[in-house]
Amino acid sequence: MTKEAFVSHANAALTPAHRLRIGRLVVEEGWSVAAAADYFRVSWPTAKRWSDRYRDLLTGSGQPPTAAAMADRSSRPHRSPNRTPEPVKRRIVHLRWKRRLGPVQIAGELGMPASTVHAVLVRCRLNRLTHIDRRTGEPARRYEHDHPGSLVHVDVKKLGNIPDGGGWRFVGRLQGDRNKAATPGLPRNKHYNPRTGHAFVHTVIDDHSRVAYSEIHNDEKAETATAVLRRATAWFAARGVRIERVLSDNGSCYRSRLWAATCAELGITPKRTRPYRPQTNGKIERFHRTLAEGWAYARHYGSESARRKALPAWIHHYNHHRPHTATGKRPPITRLTNLAGQYI
Repeated sequence: MTKEAFVSHANAALTPAHRLRIGRLVVEEGWSVAAAADYFRVSWPTAKRWSDRYRDLLTGSGQPPTAAAMADRSSRPHRSPNRTPEPVKRRIVHLRWKRRLGPVQIAGELGMPASTVHAVLVRCRLNRLTHIDRRTGEPARRYEHDHPGSLVHVDVKKLGNIPDGGGWRFVGRLQGDRNKAATPGLPRNKHYNPRTGHAFVHTVIDDHSRVAYSEIHNDEKAETATAVLRRATAWFAARGVRIERVLSDNGSCYRSRLWAATCAELGITPKRTRPYRPQTNGKIERFHRTLAEGWAYARHYGSESARRKALPAWIHHYNHHRPHTATGKRPPITRLTNLAGQYI
């Protein structure tokens, strides 16, 4: 029994010590239950309950009870015949973990009320899908390094270029194909159809602060990736952050000898994720989703050059003005202290 169990709150009518005193007055000193209730300003049933508890404990053990014995007992029943059986509970958890189904879908498969399924998921702390790893179905294990620069994540986001006049996402498939055909200078495939090509957004994001540095290029070669890392290292250094480790996936540019030599030259320890395990690099993967929603496909762009010109302004907005849930709903740049221009 912990110390907190003896005191319900400061203004409680009956603490365990007062309950013990009621029992002594009624059982040992011969007070009536009504007199004890009036003296302690509680109801008659309350005084009767604690005096009976005292009498039962005294009769059972032969020793005067202590204040700990007069603490509140759990009101949970000893048996719950209508509780969900354990095999059904395991089936609910299995469907939640492996197939990420909601309470309504699980209830439909098992033939039971959705409210019951939800209650089981709450008891198992699986009521939110954010608590479950998307790939393995296991409860998510999250981490964050304790200071800026301890670890940065790098990755490349591949986007289709926008033809002059706008892409199909905003103008539709038919007009998008017309715009592609009308864009001058595009190469052709073997069927003589125009190819707009791709843009590659190289991103470096700090694990602790979520401050991001991004550049957009026409390829994802090792030379390009290492040049971005050099510029990102200088950009972070200008803000008082020294990069110690860099985490990447197993792309060819990050497995190259040039990447390893560049990291050694900059004094950075390179690390790679396990193959086919993008969750390890999840912070930058989630950033790419935000990048796509907030910049790449946020509005209609009349050309690819117009979209590329909008990237620096959006990165500044992300770092300096956009609230981030991982940083206490404050902009990421606020985790870099004493930064010039921090509140611009």
